[in-house]
Amino acid sequence: MADKRRITILGLGNILMKDEGFGVHFVRWLGGRWAFPESVELIEGGVMAYALLGPVCGCEHLIVVDVLKTDDEPGAVYRFTLAEIEPKLPPPTSAHEVQFLDVLCKAEMLDEAPEVVFLCVVPVNIRDMDMEMTPLMREKFPIVEELLMQELARHGIRPERNHA
Repeated sequence: MADKRRITILGLGNILMKDEGFGVHFVRWLGGRWAFPESVELIEGGVMAYALLGPVCGCEHLIVVDVLKTDDEPGAVYRFTLAEIEPKLPPPTSAHEVQFLDVLCKAEMLDEAPEVVFLCVVPVNIRDMDMEMTPLMREKFPIVEELLMQELARHGIRPERNHA
């Protein structure tokens, strides 16, 4: 694919399910705080599954912000690459149960997969239907922001801070 965007920051999750929407809430918050160069795109990916295949294939580097559903302490923050998590993943699902990792699998099959880094937070509550996250998740925004800025700096990207 020609003319790939250099870096895409993709926020994932269902904003109707409390902390499940962390990635989307984070990208919205981040977009109000920083001005990014044209080579960086912020996307509220929500739960769009295969609709994200185009944006995923259209970038060189993908930074995914999401929750990590594990038994670890709520609020724990993780940074890992796709290569680091791939051996622990279940086999691809059917088209009826498409998960984001299936989208990455399809991107690899198309030979269009970007370099992927995940920035994830262990959620407090993803069962209750509510558009507000728990306070602990909002408290993690600056920590994830710092990790994201480190990833961007690794690629020579230094966004400008917006002045409110």
